[in-house]
Amino acid sequence: MGYFVMLTKLTTEGRKTMMQNPGRIWEVNKEVEQMGAKILTQYALLGDYDFITILDAPSNEVIARVASNLGSRGTLQPTSFAALTIESLIKELNTAKAFRKD
Repeated sequence: MGYFVMLTKLTTEGRKTMMQNPGRIWEVNKEVEQMGAKILTQYALLGDYDFITILDAPSNEVIARVASNLGSRGTLQPTSFAALTIESLIKELNTAKAFRKD
């Protein structure tokens, strides 16, 4: 499983939907989980993005499916990133040291 960060901007239609039915957020989160990604945490943001969601998923392809599906609805614009834990990064950097020729 891999970690992913999704930054989301609501469209005008998305803001209308959220104001009319704030609980829709929970419904969308259930749909994301049905698509194969697990939501680890989610926050509403103030600024350029409306939400940040940290997900666990088996592959880049699953996150691509989630982002494409959500984006195609016209209520939000997702931007997703693969993420590494700090522990994984340190492990990889230590492994890379073994291959350096300095």
